Amino acid sequence: MNSLSHIAIIMDGNGRWAKKRNKSRNFGHKAGLLNIKKIIERCIILKIKYLSLYVFSLDNWKRSKSEISYLFKLISDYINRDVDYLLKKKIKIRFLGEKYKLNKKLLISFRKIETITKKNNNITLNLLFNYSSKKEIINIVNKLIKNKKKVTVNDIDKNLHFYNAPDPEILIRTGGNCRLSDFLLWQVSYTEIFFIKKLWPDFNSRDLNNIIKNFYNIKRNFGSINE
Repeated sequence: MNSLSHIAIIMDGNGRWAKKRNKSRNFGHKAGLLNIKKIIERCIILKIKYLSLYVFSLDNWKRSKSEISYLFKLISDYINRDVDYLLKKKIKIRFLGEKYKLNKKLLISFRKIETITKKNNNITLNLLFNYSSKKEIINIVNKLIKNKKKVTVNDIDKNLHFYNAPDPEILIRTGGNCRLSDFLLWQVSYTEIFFIKKLWPDFNSRDLNNIIKNFYNIKRNFGSINE
């Protein structure tokens, strides 16, 4: 049976979900955030050790200032309000991405939650925030060149945000679009990818179970041939 320890998700479709209900995009973002807790709890039950969520990309700065401000406040309020829940469920939080363009108050809030939850060991929740996979790889290559090191696969692996976690075995994108949108481009080279039509707020534990069931039925050769 295939081993499974890390699931990554592109949570797409909040805005369209809200539009279908004649609500604002922010209403959809709030519904999407509430859905995260259900998926985390299911992963804990299934003993998935890592869950990585695409929360905000570098390209998302192209959205309206009001939507961006709401998203930032939503995330910050949520994690600060639910500290007891994170400790009770032993959820470790890590924020991964670029620090620039983020205000100091938000960064302090992120560091505080990371410190409070660092000893939790049921699951590590990686929140990819202000993240770009291309930017991540470029930063690593420039760092290696500056240090006069030869650029190798191993050196890049060791400098990725996920340096102490396995690459995702499963990547899920909800919302019906079949693209990666600059998400973990290096890490998903042998990941099984599932594009789901359901919009993120409608994605549920049953959908996750079905994907995992399909994953266990996949023959993973990693480039080799096993007849």
